Amino acid sequence: MRNRKTGSHELNKDSSRSHSILMIYFISEITEAGHAIKRYGKTYFVDLAGSERLKESKSTGGMVKETGNINKSLFILGKVISELGDKRKRGLNPHIPYRDSKLTMVLMDSLGGSSKAIMIACVSPANAYADET
Repeated sequence: MRNRKTGSHELNKDSSRSHSILMIYFISEITEAGHAIKRYGKTYFVDLAGSERLKESKSTGGMVKETGNINKSLFILGKVISELGDKRKRGLNPHIPYRDSKLTMVLMDSLGGSSKAIMIACVSPANAYADET
């Protein structure tokens, strides 16, 4: 957590200014009939920074660039998830834009293939944000 950035703006006093990813690698070894069998796995815990509008947050200086980077990576994540979930393109080997963002490049193994993913979202109940929620 030492690299995690926070900052304050009009909407949030302690705004997260970066995504945080915790990766845990698992290795298990089982011996059957004199042969060692190793299994490998990994789990990601991801805390995504929320998207925001500069007009409402009134961010200035370096926070403007951070906001743009956060919004871009969230947009690309949404794009990747949409491409993976598009039933019309299944089996056609469509291009999935994993490399368009560092976030999606890191999560590529978890998003595609035979992986399982669970998403928990913290969303605003305010009517003003209904279209984003």
